[in-house]
Amino acid sequence: MGQKNLFFAHSGGVTSVVNTIAAAVLDAAQEQAQIGRVYAGKNGIIGAIKEELIDVYQESETQRQWLYHTPASAFGSCRYKLDPQNTQVFSRILEVFKAHNIGYFLYNGGNDSQDTTHKIWQMSTQLGYPLRCIGIPKTVDNDLAHTDVCPGFGSVAKYVAISTKEASLDVASMAETSTKVFILEVMGRHAGWITAAAGLAATNPAEGPHILLFPEVAFDKTAFISRVQTCIKQYGHCVVVASEGLQDSQGHFLSQAGTKDAFGHQQLGGVAPYLAQLTTESLGVKNHWAVADYLQRSARHISAYHDVEQAKALGKSAVQAVLDGKSGIMMTIDRLQDTPYKWQIGEAPLASVANMEKKLPAHFITEDKMHITEAARRYLSPLIQGESYPPYLENGLPCYATLRNVLVDKKLPTSAVV
Repeated sequence: MGQKNLFFAHSGGVTSVVNTIAAAVLDAAQEQAQIGRVYAGKNGIIGAIKEELIDVYQESETQRQWLYHTPASAFGSCRYKLDPQNTQVFSRILEVFKAHNIGYFLYNGGNDSQDTTHKIWQMSTQLGYPLRCIGIPKTVDNDLAHTDVCPGFGSVAKYVAISTKEASLDVASMAETSTKVFILEVMGRHAGWITAAAGLAATNPAEGPHILLFPEVAFDKTAFISRVQTCIKQYGHCVVVASEGLQDSQGHFLSQAGTKDAFGHQQLGGVAPYLAQLTTESLGVKNHWAVADYLQRSARHISAYHDVEQAKALGKSAVQAVLDGKSGIMMTIDRLQDTPYKWQIGEAPLASVANMEKKLPAHFITEDKMHITEAARRYLSPLIQGESYPPYLENGLPCYATLRNVLVDKKLPTSAVV
């Protein structure tokens, strides 16, 4: 192919380690003679459509190194679904790539994002444009197929497990005369991986969380209230962790807001207050609720060690994959063993990953449908082992990167596609 430039972008919801992946890509690409410049898409694939390409080598070495421990996306992300019938948008992307001599495309995202990578690869092949496309997994929901774990999940699992442990101690200490029920709502639309991770906080039945509510299990009001009441009687308090995607027996979200995102997904949020109100009406006990929301996925201050190391390895391996002539694949993390925890980087065809969803296995959920099994603990426990703290400034805050995000000069007329 000769020397070609590389385009890298983030897509979908961010995590505490997507910038770690980006930093690894930048460092790995800079060492390769076959790669000229590296451009990051401003706000994901929209950056390619609008020809808003960030010249990452305009950043200082210090800021680029700080990227390794900065949460969220320093280049911006987006939720933008490519319509396979809209050939104009694909033509536009390839026009921009051609104008800037881009022959390598790395896209870091979840289910829908891998669909985008797959579509661009297919279209470039159909139109005869030489483009090597590699997907890099990313999602705190941990619901991507063919990879043992997704970058970002290990850290959110650690954050949620620790937060649940700490909140449980708080509630237990005040339960005699005050709050008896605490409810935490965590992310997870259709897959209960994050909710399951909260279960690691309980090492015996008396410790919270006492109840886990998964989107894979239809919510049963009667069974829920009965269990809350039993926990209060036995332990003096009850700690509940629920997925935002909790559904009733008819498959309706309990917290559906009535709006949709750019991928067509229902906006969720409100399970915790719903459960709190239900508890108040049924039992009349004092309760508190919280929504982890963005805090859980941006908590770089407590990221899991293996999560950070896997993010680095994925970024480096993706660069090597395109140089090896590979395309149309997503890099994966393959588990070799649980104890001691060992893993390696693998790969899977994009066609088998795009729009697929990996839910919490049935054998990870206890028979009563309200907690995790030992099998789940064996899978989850290694992922939260170890810490990877960011360095701190003199003012007590972490050293997080602030990029200039200098755009390269445009070479094409403005497009009306976006």
